[in-house]
Amino acid sequence: MPSSHLPGGVLVFTRTTAYRHDSIPAGIDALGELAAGEGLKTYATDDPGVFTAGDLASYSAVVFLSTSGDVLTEEGKAALERYIGSGGGFVGVHSAACTEYGWPYYGELVGARFDGHPDIQPAVVTVEDAGHPATAHLPERWEWTDEWYNFRANPRPGVRVLATVDERLYEGGTMGNDHPLVWCHRLGDGRAFYTALGHSAEAYADPAFRAHLLGALRWARG
Repeated sequence: MPSSHLPGGVLVFTRTTAYRHDSIPAGIDALGELAAGEGLKTYATDDPGVFTAGDLASYSAVVFLSTSGDVLTEEGKAALERYIGSGGGFVGVHSAACTEYGWPYYGELVGARFDGHPDIQPAVVTVEDAGHPATAHLPERWEWTDEWYNFRANPRPGVRVLATVDERLYEGGTMGNDHPLVWCHRLGDGRAFYTALGHSAEAYADPAFRAHLLGALRWARG
């Protein structure tokens, strides 16, 4: 077991079998710095072999950082499901919603599945729920530039929606006047958080976005 595995630590999983974001290294660095500020170690890997009951027991949260495609073995899927069901925390970032399309449990875990995006462009994020640590620091209307994901279905009302995007202010939205981007929910005894934001490497240097990720980690860890 690597020395960075500590009880309460954070596993940052980055495996891709489809599109791979250039921002993944910046995301790993940012999450490592944020976790260190909380007194936590991170272990970043694209090895699905870490998804065993024994290894996952070392972590209070698992982050799927812009994963894509089919990334887990059958044994790993079973281990993740047991981990979440027994109280583990999950944070999905950006293309985590482009992952494991054929696994129904993962669809329930992440909350919605990716269905395309327009070109990167500025838009306005509307904070719907400021009572969550991932959104408490943000203004009610937050100007941000990103790759605005559309989803196959609206995750509401099965999740607690924290923020939406205003489709009137950019080109290429397909979900209408209710377009969730950030949400969380409980699954078994576990906690699952998802943010569609985080396409570019520059995002992970932005203080507001870093605080968004830190709030997500804090909530997912319980």
